[in-house]
Amino acid sequence: MAPIYLDFASGDACERRMPEALVEEEDARRMREALAAARHAREAGEVPVGACVVAEDGRLLASAGNRTRTDCDPTAHAEVVALREAARRYGNYRLTGVTVYSTIEPCAMCAGALIQARVRRLVYGARDERFGAVESQFRLCDSGSLNHRMEITSGVLEEECRAAMQEFFRARRRAGMRAEG
Repeated sequence: MAPIYLDFASGDACERRMPEALVEEEDARRMREALAAARHAREAGEVPVGACVVAEDGRLLASAGNRTRTDCDPTAHAEVVALREAARRYGNYRLTGVTVYSTIEPCAMCAGALIQARVRRLVYGARDERFGAVESQFRLCDSGSLNHRMEITSGVLEEECRAAMQEFFRARRRAGMRAEG
């Protein structure tokens, strides 16, 4: 829901969307929060993916990084962990009106969870050419054959998001080479 503003010329209430420059600024700010969650995940030995869920009124409902190894749970991707916490805080598994920020394009499981939660908007950083289910491999989040579609914004802080993943896997390959040598 767009914020309601008072039109001072007429005195009438009117609905307006936030100016695009402010949306971009807010998206970058929230993506930095998702990147912080990704850094925490990396410190815990997880693949550095982070996500956060923001309510319509701008409240941060949840922020999480990957926890698949930590929790020994193949479904503990950052987006799913954040959606679970947001649903608890929101008091409803239907998260209509929320925006989810993810450092990497969600996989099929996470895209499905976003659809089930009825997320209004998804913002992600870097594409995942191998497993991305939003634009790269599939188009689940805006598929006309499903009962829910969401607004999608991609490429927010793309370079930082991509670099976090590349650095993680580069370090992992180097560590593997040292262990073999």
